Amino acid sequence: MTDRLYYHDSFLYNFDAEVRDAVESPRPALILDRTAFYPTSGGQIHDTGWITTVTSESGPTARMRVTEVADTEDGHIVHYLEAPLKNIQPGTRVRGEIDPVLRRDHMQQHSAQHVLSAAFVRLFGMPTVSFHMADDYCSIDLDTPSLTKEQVEAAEKLANEIMIENRAVDVRYVTRDEAASLGLRKLPPAERDQLRLIDIRDFDLTACGGTHVSQTGQIGGILLRKFDKVRQGYRVEFVAGQRAIATARRDYTTLTETAALFSSHIYEVPQQVRKSLEEIRSLRKQVEQSQDELAVAQATALLAETPASNGRKLIVRTFADRDLNSIKLLAQKLTRQSKVVIAFLATTSPQPSLVFAQSAGQPYDMGALIKETLARLGGRGGGSKDLAQGGVPQADGIDAALAAAAQLVAN
Repeated sequence: MTDRLYYHDSFLYNFDAEVRDAVESPRPALILDRTAFYPTSGGQIHDTGWITTVTSESGPTARMRVTEVADTEDGHIVHYLEAPLKNIQPGTRVRGEIDPVLRRDHMQQHSAQHVLSAAFVRLFGMPTVSFHMADDYCSIDLDTPSLTKEQVEAAEKLANEIMIENRAVDVRYVTRDEAASLGLRKLPPAERDQLRLIDIRDFDLTACGGTHVSQTGQIGGILLRKFDKVRQGYRVEFVAGQRAIATARRDYTTLTETAALFSSHIYEVPQQVRKSLEEIRSLRKQVEQSQDELAVAQATALLAETPASNGRKLIVRTFADRDLNSIKLLAQKLTRQSKVVIAFLATTSPQPSLVFAQSAGQPYDMGALIKETLARLGGRGGGSKDLAQGGVPQADGIDAALAAAAQLVAN
C-alpha cells in the first residue's frame, strides 16, 4: 500500500520517498512507498509534476516529468513518466514535486463541487449522483426530473455566499458506523471500515478522498455555466477560482468583439443577433424564391429550344459554378413541365456532381443508370427510378459520361 500524503495535507507540494518498483513497459512508471501525487479518482483528475532522484554524495541526478498518476487494485499509486527511466532501481531515494498551479486548481474545483452539491440539496433537495472534472470545466449530475434557470442561479448565489464567509474545511476520519450517524450528504458504498470526511463547517459533510482547500474563501468564486437534461437528471457545468476568472475574461472578450461587429453595447448583442437572424431568414426565403423562379424560366427555355426525337425531349447540359441542389431543382422543373423529358445534368464546380431525371411514366431507371455512370467516374450516388444524383471526385470525364448516358436512351 502506498502512503497517501495528500490525505493529510492538500497543500503538500514536495516530499521525499523511496522507490518500491520501477517499470519500463508498456510505459515507464514508478511506484513509491509514499506520495503526495493524487491519482485520478472520484471525478478528480490526477496531479502532474516531477520526481527527482537523490544521492547523498552528488545531489540530484535525474529529473523526470510525471504525466499521469493512477491507482492500482492492490492499493498502490503508479506515477507514469514522460521519458524512459534512467537506471532507477527499488530502494532509490527520490524527491517528489507537485505542480502547485494545477494542484490549487484541482482543490478549487473539487471544493467548489462540494459546496455547490450541498447548495442544491439544501435549497431544492437535489442530490448529486456524479462529478466530473475536465481540463477546462467541471460538471455535476443532479438527480432531479426538472431544473430551472432560477434554481441554478439560487444555488450559485448560496455557494458563493458560503465561499465569501470563508468557512473552515476540515478533514476527519471516522469509522463507518460513526459516519452513519453524522448525517453525511452521501454515504459511500461499504468498501472500508474507516472513512475520510470533508467537513465544510456547518454546511456540508461528506466522504471524499480528494484534495481540498482549507477555507472556502480559497475557492475564489464559483460560476455556473450551463445546464442540460441528461438520462439520469440534469447536468450542471461550472468553473471555480482561476478557471472562473479566465472563463469570465474569455466570455467578456467574445461579447466585446461581437458587440463591436454590431456597433452596439455588449448587453444589446442578443437583440442584434435575433434581428440579424430574422433578416437572414427573410433573405433566405427571397433567395429560394428567386432560385425557384430562375429554374422555372431556365426549364421553359430549355424545353422550347430542344426538339423532340422519338417522342421524347433529351436534355444534356453541364454547368459551372452551380451546386448540386441547383441542378437538381432544374431537373425537377424540367420533368414536371413536360411529360416527355429525360435530363442528364451536371455541374463541374464547386463539387462535381450529376443529376439524372425523367418525367413520370418514362421507361428508364435513372437510379441504376447513374450508378453505372458514377462507377466509371469513381463517384458514388443513387436515387429512384425517376430522379437520381451523385458526386464524383473530379470534373474530368463528366461530358463524355453524359454523352454516353444520352446515347443509351437515344437508341
